Amino acid sequence: MAEDGSWESIRRVGLLSTSALLDRFEIEGEQRRKIESERRPEIVAIEHPKLGRVLVRDNKPMHEKSLEKCLLEMTPREWYEHLNQRVFFWAERKRLLKLLGARENRDRLHLVLEVDTAELLRRHSERVTLSPINSGATFALGPAPRGPDTFRRIADHPDGKPVVELAVDHAVPDITDFVVSVSRWHGVEKLEEVWCRPG
Repeated sequence: MAEDGSWESIRRVGLLSTSALLDRFEIEGEQRRKIESERRPEIVAIEHPKLGRVLVRDNKPMHEKSLEKCLLEMTPREWYEHLNQRVFFWAERKRLLKLLGARENRDRLHLVLEVDTAELLRRHSERVTLSPINSGATFALGPAPRGPDTFRRIADHPDGKPVVELAVDHAVPDITDFVVSVSRWHGVEKLEEVWCRPG
């Protein structure tokens, strides 16, 4: 799930984690700390004289007090930085639809990228981690514990545990090699196909 209007940028540079995006836009100091190491209650715009303007998505579902209670062996700052170093993919369509239909998202346009997971794993499996929980949300009563062991390499993912998220370290610069289709959605309604892999 990506910001509407971001497909051309994704085609040029790939899918970037928040940290990789901040590197590319040369964001440092206090501005970087607030984006990368804290809760972002709203979408944040960043600018670069040559690269233009992009939006960094919010992480509203991360409630600070709940996060502190369910974190193991990490501080909230470390957890935010942990997440911001990854590019995330939903493993199940129902999770995507739930996010698209969430109150904060349902009235905005979004792009949905469908990815050939087998090809993505074939090329990047050594940089892939799996999570059995929605790592970016703590709004549920009694949120699942999380910490350094939440994200594990494929070979280390516990047997019998669900795979809720697939994440790739830092960036997927060659994401266009794996994208099957790109569509525009309004809430849970698919409006149109923006791009489709030839053949």
